[in-house]
Amino acid sequence: MQLTQNSQIAATLRPRLAVTLGDPAGIGPEVVLKALDDRRMREECEIVVVGSRAIARQLHTQLRGIGDRLADPDDLNFIEIEDEAHNIVLGSPSVSSGAASFAYMEAAIARTLAGEFEAIVTGPIAKTWWKAAGHPYPGQTELLAERAGVSRFGMFFVARSPHNGWTLRTLLATTHIPLRQVPDTLTPDLLAWKLDLLLDCLHRDFGLDRPRVAISGLNPHSGENGQLGTEERDWLTPWVEDQRHRHPHAHLDGPIPPDTLWVKPGQAWYGAEVTAHDAYLALYHDQGLIPVKLLAFDKAVNTTIGLPFIRTSPDHGTAFDIAGKGIADPTSMKAALSLAAELGRHRLATQPG
Repeated sequence: MQLTQNSQIAATLRPRLAVTLGDPAGIGPEVVLKALDDRRMREECEIVVVGSRAIARQLHTQLRGIGDRLADPDDLNFIEIEDEAHNIVLGSPSVSSGAASFAYMEAAIARTLAGEFEAIVTGPIAKTWWKAAGHPYPGQTELLAERAGVSRFGMFFVARSPHNGWTLRTLLATTHIPLRQVPDTLTPDLLAWKLDLLLDCLHRDFGLDRPRVAISGLNPHSGENGQLGTEERDWLTPWVEDQRHRHPHAHLDGPIPPDTLWVKPGQAWYGAEVTAHDAYLALYHDQGLIPVKLLAFDKAVNTTIGLPFIRTSPDHGTAFDIAGKGIADPTSMKAALSLAAELGRHRLATQPG
């Protein structure tokens, strides 16, 4: 009953979203303007673009009449950020474009922490050019966590099937580290707080109080009783059993062999009548993202969980090679905006008072 009431309340709310342009030399400005041409999105939430209106105007003029329609930058609300627009060339990343994209992020984070927005939707950036501009962060996720003052956070990917509406949710236990470091980085404590974050997100943002979660094994065949790796035998399988006692409200399956973990979600994505899990905990980057991108490359949304606000991002990069050509696909940016609005409405409806 309470969930139904919250859903009814949420439908009437308009969360506030800060949308960064990403690296202005890439496709970020193009996919943002294409996504915001849909006036229904702008009616369902309050959207403010964080970046250079001059760069957006330049792009709008250049692409007028080419490909998809773009929102007119003069019809959008902007938080104007000082940058070197005259030094930024579409398709040619530089120190200037890296510095600009970092400045957009800093402004969006500061204004959100000040209470102006419920969510940040981030355009794609290039880590190489952040570093060249003097900002050596592994990515936007780490900057968000540092500025928000949190040490425990996760990269969570959400995609909704166009075939039947089934939702694929995948959390990565480890992210941007070399593959050879994964076994040493994974520990019972790390996985425990990643699982805690996941279960909290499923409850708070998706209303799933008794979720079914699949936990991947690390080795082929989940170690084959120690013949193909000992992590499952030595600690991962006992850890899963311990988590079942810690979280009696959740149904935890695992460690599931990585090669079969994705069979049911693949079937569910294409409309088969199978009992798939509500979420999947993958142990390293490619173990989780190869299937996500195979199923939902243009529909998946990168979400950072563990922050005091909502953050979503399209699951693609800057694509400098096609920037300014009018062919960038805004589907993932639209999905990122829609998910941020959905989660924002849910949080507004359930917040105390």
